[in-house]
Amino acid sequence: MTLALALGRRGMGRVWPNPAVGCVIVKDGQIVGRGWTADGGRPHAEPRALAQAGAAAQGATAYVTLEPCAHHGQTPPCAQALVAAGIARVVIAADDPDARVAGRGIAMLRDAGISVDSGVCAAEAVRDHAGFLLRVTQGRPFVTLKLAGTLDGRIATATGESQWITGPEARRAVHMMRARHDAVMVGAGTVRADDPSLTVRGMGIDRQPVRVVVSRAMKIAATGQLAQSARDVPVWLCHGPEADVTDWTAKGAVSLPCDVASGQVAPQGVMRALAERGITRVFCEGGGMLAASLLSAGLVDQLVVYTAGAAIGAEGTPMLAAMGIDRLDSAPRFALDQVTPIGNDICHIWRRI
Repeated sequence: MTLALALGRRGMGRVWPNPAVGCVIVKDGQIVGRGWTADGGRPHAEPRALAQAGAAAQGATAYVTLEPCAHHGQTPPCAQALVAAGIARVVIAADDPDARVAGRGIAMLRDAGISVDSGVCAAEAVRDHAGFLLRVTQGRPFVTLKLAGTLDGRIATATGESQWITGPEARRAVHMMRARHDAVMVGAGTVRADDPSLTVRGMGIDRQPVRVVVSRAMKIAATGQLAQSARDVPVWLCHGPEADVTDWTAKGAVSLPCDVASGQVAPQGVMRALAERGITRVFCEGGGMLAASLLSAGLVDQLVVYTAGAAIGAEGTPMLAAMGIDRLDSAPRFALDQVTPIGNDICHIWRRI
């Protein structure tokens, strides 16, 4: 199952709206088939592993990281494929709460006389499939918030200079994180200040994440890298209902009107709009107002902080905008998951409590 989970992770950021599932088929103590969800979500992991196993699948055990589907969508049910191949036993890591599955896959297998065990490496599988599970159960994607700053929590000098606070090794690691998410998201201030492309570069990948801009009024000139490349790599605009986005949509960007609350695009509405279009994992790269709004709304599932060995001082731009917190017990809290030196910088990864 550990191998199946590792295989499934290869699909992260590449298979939405489907889950990134892994499957390993074992017979007589040897692996005879391996598979993971293909780019775009099809074929699924199980039929890919079965195709590799061929006749050896007869009487074998299949290890799958999520309950096999039991419905006819754009592909036949994976549970039925396992039955037809003559699999004798299926070991499942996590159940699928999708109403079209939700125990039906297991029932289909057992009705065919296949032995089924579930809950093996369940905690690891739930973490890997968190985006898919949240989209199904809560109507929102998994959100990673990335912050990068100095020892004193600044992201730019008083004059706005910010490139580069962290080193090349940290920036390369960020590109890898982008590649493992379905969408990369920023606010209007970041677009105006940095003119980012938000693409994954230097990784040799051919499937880019969707680029999402969150702005109530969308008062951003459609002349930068995002607008100019919108027909090549998707750009989605999450904006208030009164915003004029015609210059952007003329260049290929997609308009997603969202509710406004307290003068900003409501973060819950942004996440709902993205989930409705199939996004399961979002990588937010700021800026400070967007980051603060996501934290205040309790929508950050994973916090990634890159810290550089430099100090700017109080006149610099802080990582986060004001959050209106006057009591410590109302501050968002996270549990430390990992600390990794990267070049001359340090990466802290935190998970929501």
